[in-house]
Amino acid sequence: MISQLTQEQRQRWRAYREFADTALAPRARPADEEQVVPAGLVEDLAKEGWISSLLPEQWGGSALDRLSYGLMAEEMGRTCQNVRNFVACADMVSHSIWRWGTPEQREAWLGRIASGEAVAAFALTEPEVGSDAKSVRTVATADGTGYVLSGGKKWISFAAIADLYLVFAQYEGRHTAFLVERDTLGLSVEPLSGLLGLRGSALAEVTFDDCRLPAGSMVGQPGSGLAFVASTALDIGRYSTAWGCVGLAQACLDTASRYAAQRVQSGGPIIDHQLVQRMLADMVSGSRAARLLCWEAGAATEAGSLDAVNQTLVAKYFASTTANRIAADAVQVLGAYGVGPDAPVARLFRDAKVMEIIEGTSQLHQSMLGRWSAHIEHPAASATPAA
Repeated sequence: MISQLTQEQRQRWRAYREFADTALAPRARPADEEQVVPAGLVEDLAKEGWISSLLPEQWGGSALDRLSYGLMAEEMGRTCQNVRNFVACADMVSHSIWRWGTPEQREAWLGRIASGEAVAAFALTEPEVGSDAKSVRTVATADGTGYVLSGGKKWISFAAIADLYLVFAQYEGRHTAFLVERDTLGLSVEPLSGLLGLRGSALAEVTFDDCRLPAGSMVGQPGSGLAFVASTALDIGRYSTAWGCVGLAQACLDTASRYAAQRVQSGGPIIDHQLVQRMLADMVSGSRAARLLCWEAGAATEAGSLDAVNQTLVAKYFASTTANRIAADAVQVLGAYGVGPDAPVARLFRDAKVMEIIEGTSQLHQSMLGRWSAHIEHPAASATPAA
């Protein structure tokens, strides 16, 4: 598949890798230990053009194709999963505004998000509502020329530092999206700490106590919140997460294989031990298979395939479960060092588990893909006959 990359895509991939190694990797451990967004991170990402990169240049983006975007997410996932999560969240919000927002909303926010001036948070999950997104309990009611928002969201990435929240609520009994600014009266934010993984993602609980929103705060139409706004945003989030899991798996493989080649036990390096070879072999095959599924999902999306959403679901499900298994094996290969405070695989192991939960749990994906399986055609059925 790599041979099919254009010269421009190859150059981008090299640039992504270089920036990730020099600017992101050094921030990974501090972000995890200090549980904060690293200083200067947003500014550096904006200067590099990594925020809102899927958008047209008119709105501050780079008009990236989906494969290039995936390769960028892989390098972020390989070096710092919190950075990948930040970019994904920003992209989910900016893409929603670009596709479903009003001209005024685009003018007000897209440039600010892309430049790093404004941090955006995607506020869907609630304390009692996770995978069943259609059942959100936050409510918006019409009030004069605007709306009143009441309820709360929890486990929201970067909500602790966000300037803008894309909030999903029930409006006249229909799932609807709204833009809510940080300084809105009645909005309160409680940061969450001590998380298992993604500790640098500034998660928080957000409460809306009769927040008054202006008339121009609705994104899309009443009832379009889940079927249109959230669904397209979540597809971006799942795609980014899938590629990020490939990067995480690659980082685990790189670390474990180097360590196994250097660590001597019983008269030789442990890479010569068959049980270690078995774990490394599973890492190699699993990471490569996950990358190919992500590649296929990106190609399907770029081509406008009707199955693109399901291809992304397959990629996210497989890549996240595979990354979790590979991270566990990497810790095992490193032994006592793998659970030590200085071992990067310990952080990767904790982040990997979170990847099976965010953007839809593995069990939710199993349910969705299980239903889809009855409609999958054999590849030969859609193949174009030779002339």
